[in-house]
Amino acid sequence: MKILVIEDDAVVTETLTLYLEQAGFRVESAANGPAGLAHALLPDVALVILDLMIPGMTGHEVCRRLRAASTVPIIMLTARASENDRVTGLELGADDYVSKPFSPREVVARVQALLRRTASGAASAAPPPIVVGALEIDTWARLARVGGRDAQLTPTEFKLLDALGQSVGRAFTREELLARAFGPGYDGLDRTIDVHITNLRKKLEGDSGLRYVQTVHGVGYRLAKPDDD
Repeated sequence: MKILVIEDDAVVTETLTLYLEQAGFRVESAANGPAGLAHALLPDVALVILDLMIPGMTGHEVCRRLRAASTVPIIMLTARASENDRVTGLELGADDYVSKPFSPREVVARVQALLRRTASGAASAAPPPIVVGALEIDTWARLARVGGRDAQLTPTEFKLLDALGQSVGRAFTREELLARAFGPGYDGLDRTIDVHITNLRKKLEGDSGLRYVQTVHGVGYRLAKPDDD
């Protein structure tokens, strides 16, 4: 299981790597925000340890962008110990928070505990797929299929589809859809969601003539059965 450490302090990175490898994890690292974000989006990363003060992009910004595209567990690591910093990190989607100076063994224990919670939560909260005509939305597996064929959606596209699928037939404004998919306060633009919806339609509908994601003029979008008006 691979752990990604995004930290610009070489001593901290080496210490965490040593303890995590002794616990049986594979560890890779990045020393700045952009590189860390790109690596964190790879599918083989099981958990991210993210320092708040890193060059190139703040840890908060990395967390925000990563959470918009992935559900990978995140532990924030920082010398800042104020309540506001902790709350901001958690509001952006971090799962846990460790303040410096820290015990490496405590960090390893938190990593193990968070991975256990993630695994047990996924196993116990596996809802039945949402079925709309030939479209199947498997929230637990994070897959969408049309006629049994995987739709190959990006994480953002799947989140939007899943948000629509939780209330089939209901029309959402763009703001409501963004909040449902990515949480309150997400600052995506209307144009951004329109592009994602366009790509989502291409992948779900292609040239079939089916219309799963429908535009509701003056409102936004809804997920409806292909034979709905």
